[in-house]
Amino acid sequence: MPYKTQEMVVVTGTSSGIGRATAEQLAAEGFHVLAGVRRQEDADKIKQKNIEPVILDITAIDTLRALAERVEQDPLGRPLCAVVNNAGIAVNAPLEMVPLDELRRQIEVSVIGQVAVIQALTPALLKSSGRVVNIGSVGGKISMPGFGIYSAAKYAMEAINDSLRREMSSFGLKVIMITPGGVSTSLSEKGVTTANRLSKLMTPDQHRRHDRLFDAVKAQAESWATSGIPTKKVAEVVSRAIHASNPRTRYTAGRDSALLTRLVRILPDKLLDRMLRSQMKLQ
Repeated sequence: MPYKTQEMVVVTGTSSGIGRATAEQLAAEGFHVLAGVRRQEDADKIKQKNIEPVILDITAIDTLRALAERVEQDPLGRPLCAVVNNAGIAVNAPLEMVPLDELRRQIEVSVIGQVAVIQALTPALLKSSGRVVNIGSVGGKISMPGFGIYSAAKYAMEAINDSLRREMSSFGLKVIMITPGGVSTSLSEKGVTTANRLSKLMTPDQHRRHDRLFDAVKAQAESWATSGIPTKKVAEVVSRAIHASNPRTRYTAGRDSALLTRLVRILPDKLLDRMLRSQMKLQ
């Protein structure tokens, strides 16, 4: 049965982009949305009917405990029907020169933090036979030049998503992966900012090897920011996954995601390599 109004949903990373659009979509449908943000100024911006901002850093265990307590002690006794695991970052740069601390930060936020959210809220989700909705990426299916660190995190979440689904299916917990392609979000803009910062760390030899790739990475991210699908389209897919009585295990969002997730299964590696390098104008 579809969920009734005024059940709770947790959405992480709601200060902008997919997270914000999803929070607003679900709130408009009548859910009480606990919207995770890191800063009070973002909480003030997103607060509206059916949206309750919560200060949440998914890498900080104390804020996760506070979130779990808020869910468990809801004054109206509302069940938690879903968690939308959306918070993440993008570190985009050639693998040869990515500082290891940046790699650790990508994994800490976009993998370990996601698992921490799931662990904190699993007891409440089991009580309601709820569902975990993980926001993945086409980058979790195909790793483009310059996007290896970001893809590493998204590939890891594919494995975690599949394992969790198989572990918890007999206990009534449904686990779903949403795979957007290029989306017009501030994450792309932040990725460009990160790429610009990291490019300044390269040696002269690395500049000779990778300046062209850095330009391609920034051009690709800027293209997604301007021509990617609107965040509302992804939010609508999330909504379908939450409302469906028998949801699919995977949903794509955007034509590029639907196409690339198929191509990666059938094309030989070397042909796919050439296609991606050509797309990014690296050959």
